[in-house]
Amino acid sequence: MLSVSNVSLRYGKRVLFDDVNIKFNPGNCYGVIGANGAGKSTFLKILSGEIEPQTGNVSMGAGERMSVLNQNQFAYDEFPVLQTVIMGNKRLYEIMQEKDEIYAKADFTDADGERAAELEAEFAEMNGWDAESDAASLLSGLGIREDLHYTQMADLNASEKVRVLLAQALFGNPDILLLDEPTNNLDVESAIWLEGFLANFKNTVIVVSHDRHFLDQVCTHIVDIDFSKVKQYAGNYTFWYESSQLALRQRQDQNKKTEDKRKELEEFIRRFSANASKSKQATSRQKLLEKLTIDDIAYSSRKYPYIHFKPEREPGDQILTVENLSYTGEDGQKLFSNVSFSMNKSDKIFLYSRDSLAVTALLDVLSGTKQPDSGTFKWGVTITNAYFPNDTGRDAFFEGSDLNLVDWLRQYSVEKDESFIRGFLGRMLFSGEESLKKATVLSGGEKVRCMLSRMMLSGANALMLDEPTNHLDLESIEAENRGLIEFKGPVLFSSHDHQFVETIANRIIELSPSGILDKLMTYDEFITDERVKQQREELYLKAV
Repeated sequence: MLSVSNVSLRYGKRVLFDDVNIKFNPGNCYGVIGANGAGKSTFLKILSGEIEPQTGNVSMGAGERMSVLNQNQFAYDEFPVLQTVIMGNKRLYEIMQEKDEIYAKADFTDADGERAAELEAEFAEMNGWDAESDAASLLSGLGIREDLHYTQMADLNASEKVRVLLAQALFGNPDILLLDEPTNNLDVESAIWLEGFLANFKNTVIVVSHDRHFLDQVCTHIVDIDFSKVKQYAGNYTFWYESSQLALRQRQDQNKKTEDKRKELEEFIRRFSANASKSKQATSRQKLLEKLTIDDIAYSSRKYPYIHFKPEREPGDQILTVENLSYTGEDGQKLFSNVSFSMNKSDKIFLYSRDSLAVTALLDVLSGTKQPDSGTFKWGVTITNAYFPNDTGRDAFFEGSDLNLVDWLRQYSVEKDESFIRGFLGRMLFSGEESLKKATVLSGGEKVRCMLSRMMLSGANALMLDEPTNHLDLESIEAENRGLIEFKGPVLFSSHDHQFVETIANRIIELSPSGILDKLMTYDEFITDERVKQQREELYLKAV
């Protein structure tokens, strides 16, 4: 068990946490949420001991081991992959190192023999003989091929390194597991594997994530950082979100009778408690929810941007025709070939590939940013499209700009009046002095909100978006999610956010160097249908 007692932390006049008292029990998974800047990652660093609070303390049970997902991708570049994973259990790794040093001695003494016997006993007690096979199993589950297990970490790409560091955190059955954004850079299969692993993990998990589907799948509790307080709620993210919205609506409705409010809250708890039977952790979660009272539901101070795409004209029947497009990356590797499809007015197409560069390249081609190796595409005469590029392309819109946000956004607006631009920025959470910030000093999330503002002002009737949820907090993701669901025109997009894709897409196109797989179905159907799984494997085997 992990206990937090009277913890407070402030930076100057700003209070991040005040008098936090909370316990994290074995068998539960706690999702830590809060607006950008609320202190989620800082809270995890306090739990791990990396940051000392001004008051209070954090304590673990006697003999318990904590494991933390390492965020430094270069920390283990000089070590082989398998060894890096085993290093996740510090004591086991120390024993292995000391054993090797003793056995390598040329002048092996009786004292060495006694010490080696002690180490061997401790090694066996810690299941050390299974260490390599356990580490290999974790790596395979996270999509690291067996031929990479003895490769140096320095030779892996960024995505592979993240997975190895995640395997390191999971290794050795830690008593307490701290994970900060563990699904970043994971492909579909690896994310599903991790969900299953954590849902069945018997010890304590504390996780920060912006992936709502992931939080719903693994969490038994939500830990909300709000109003400089850290509060714990039973249930997953969806329950917390819906209950906090309900509490906020009731708070705003001052004329609603107290008894009516009570009945509405009690009915909400009953409904959600019944739905818990469908989750992976059904029994424990349902018991927790059954104990809830209306006093457990509190409103949130979160602010949600207003994201609404309104086309100037309705699209005609001819949207987009793509014929035999191919593209080769800068390193000479074929990213996609033989891409042919026609887009319909009602299509919201999720583009996916095991190599994310392929999706970015296709969207760049369709937006006119890049030229294909071969093939053609044609937008319908009634179509005006707006493109949201990925991180690299997005940054180009801000680099070298000395404009403030009002003037930056005015470039993309037909209406030039400052009050109109300020009002628009206000709805995107840039109010007052925030709207006069220089474009060059924006955070990643602020840049995303600016680019979405630019798209909304375009009045386009077809949208293309490459990873539009990157850098956003949960509130902005919720707002963007709703905006794209409500948009009536065609959409081409990519994202690593499971719920975002599942609730928007009605068609999936997977790209590969040998061709495409085009399915008119939901995302969940696409990743779970056994026949589709086989077709997906065959698609990549053709390219080998």
